[in-house]
Amino acid sequence: MTQVVPVELVDAVLEETRTRERRLRNLPSRVGVYFVLTLGLFEHLGSRLVWEKLIAGLDSTTPRPSEKALRDLRRRLGSAPLERLFAVLSGPLGQPSTPGVCYRRWRTVAFDGCSSLSAPDHERNRSWLGRIASRFGGNSYPRVMLMALCETGTRGLIGAVFGPAAEGELAYARQLVGRLTENMLVLADRAFDSNGLLCDVAARGAQFLVRSSSKRRPPVLALLPDGSYLTRLGDLTARVIEADITVHAADGSRTTGTYRLLCARRTPRASLRNSGGCSCSTRLCARSWSPPSRPRAAWTPTGPASPSPSKPPATPSSAPTASSRSPAPTAART
Repeated sequence: MTQVVPVELVDAVLEETRTRERRLRNLPSRVGVYFVLTLGLFEHLGSRLVWEKLIAGLDSTTPRPSEKALRDLRRRLGSAPLERLFAVLSGPLGQPSTPGVCYRRWRTVAFDGCSSLSAPDHERNRSWLGRIASRFGGNSYPRVMLMALCETGTRGLIGAVFGPAAEGELAYARQLVGRLTENMLVLADRAFDSNGLLCDVAARGAQFLVRSSSKRRPPVLALLPDGSYLTRLGDLTARVIEADITVHAADGSRTTGTYRLLCARRTPRASLRNSGGCSCSTRLCARSWSPPSRPRAAWTPTGPASPSPSKPPATPSSAPTASSRSPAPTAART
């Protein structure tokens, strides 16, 4: 663990947050930091078992503290050094030349949320997290919503926030917008197609490619030659790409769905002009939402204004295909 989190870094964080021990202890603050990190690796084990894994390989003179001593160590340490340590270590991990990290000159990132985390049923947790109401009453344990901004190529965390699950994913995603830079491309599913979130992403100078809900009917402002069209999202002018995507499974079954993609207006004029129009964005969307355990799929977009594609090469049995289409009829959508 010291190869990833050096001892010198831990000591510097403890000095900065003023949490270093003031007298000689059997369990110094430095050990407390590594103990808390080990708790995250073995979340289903108790404190004593996690401590045994942390000191495995050391001699018999290593102290064997009690559960109470380990609890007091965590309370004395607090959350400040861990929060500062995460701020130092979080960020993109892959180099621009690493496969899957970048699309053209943009580093692909995505929001990822989890609302199935349960906290202990304690009075202080209930007052902060509350309870999630259901048809059968309140849940037995308070729920925590965790939202992370991660690099899609390496799964490296760029930022993370958490809090009551009742706040919803969009509220936490907007807290992470400040981590975006101009060289990032945000990929997100239809739960993140909020006008406010997309406007915040565009204000940071980042690009976005977001799947929109099929129930949403954005107004058509202007048709583009490649079959996509311009629309208005609040104060932001965005580009809409519609595509029919067909997935061929290994058992011979086939599933077809309609995808409506929202992307920044400046993307097609700057980089998609020489890449086959909206077919390039469709392939990127297909690659980003393909299950990682399956072989890389072959996507054959056929835009109405783009040249006729050649016959696609042979692909594995699990091969989706996509075709972009222009919005028709236009009058029904304006």
